[in-house]
Amino acid sequence: MSGGVTTARERRARRAEERATAFSLMRNLALREIRAEYKRTVLGRVWSLLNPVAQIAIFSLVFGLLLRLPVPTGTNSEIHFFPLWIGIGVITWAYVSGSISGGMSSLLANQGLLTKVYFERSVLVVSSIVANTTTYLTELVVLVLITALIGGPAVLLYVPLLVPLLALTIAFVIGLSLMLSVALVYFRDLQHLWAIFTQIWMYASGVMFPVALVQQAQDQLASEGVLVDGQPLPLVTIFELNPTERILAAFRNIIYDYAVPSLDTWLYIGVWAFGLLVIGTLVFRRFSRNVVEEL
Repeated sequence: MSGGVTTARERRARRAEERATAFSLMRNLALREIRAEYKRTVLGRVWSLLNPVAQIAIFSLVFGLLLRLPVPTGTNSEIHFFPLWIGIGVITWAYVSGSISGGMSSLLANQGLLTKVYFERSVLVVSSIVANTTTYLTELVVLVLITALIGGPAVLLYVPLLVPLLALTIAFVIGLSLMLSVALVYFRDLQHLWAIFTQIWMYASGVMFPVALVQQAQDQLASEGVLVDGQPLPLVTIFELNPTERILAAFRNIIYDYAVPSLDTWLYIGVWAFGLLVIGTLVFRRFSRNVVEEL
């Protein structure tokens, strides 16, 4: 029996050592990516803020000034400022799409390392997302400070809600990235297909326009007689089925509206996040065994 106990203890110690090694490797890879992103640039990490600011300025000019899209008013904050509203969407969408793209290509980008030493393959995917999350946290802090200047410091009362929301978003991103990373190893065309899909997904997520505009289009089509079984086309329902639309809406609820996202929003995001994380982990474990041979 003592031999069995010793063996069990050795297995637990070995698993603990493997977890510690994986965590250390993930941290080092994430730090390497963070340091290398803006290496040898004059402005350094400032570029992580200038890039989204330029996008926000362009989208605000096109959609806010030229197209005159309706500007939502903050529910509790009473903020009425299109650049801030669209800025939350642009920065959050850039984080989600950028993290998925980075995680998806992480195995291919590190194929030299994969062929030399053995380690838990998922570390590459997670470390890429961790590095991207660090940049996003900096941008979130800037967004909150700008919001506090425009709408008042009451936004700070809702900032703690960003922690569980960001955790769910990270789980969503990791789960999808795990599946896509192994799929890309076997099907290289996926990278080009994903670039096209991401463009469509961005507009379907309401980055540049509010759900009220979709409702307006639905009502307009209904008034013109475009119906399904005598009912208006369910454009709003289809629009809100998109999990990233819910994620962006939740971030806007907290930062722009000074409000708590509804319970159904939390549940919907949570189901998607945990569902994708479980499925992504299972798929990755099943198909990552032969990635070195495929590379």
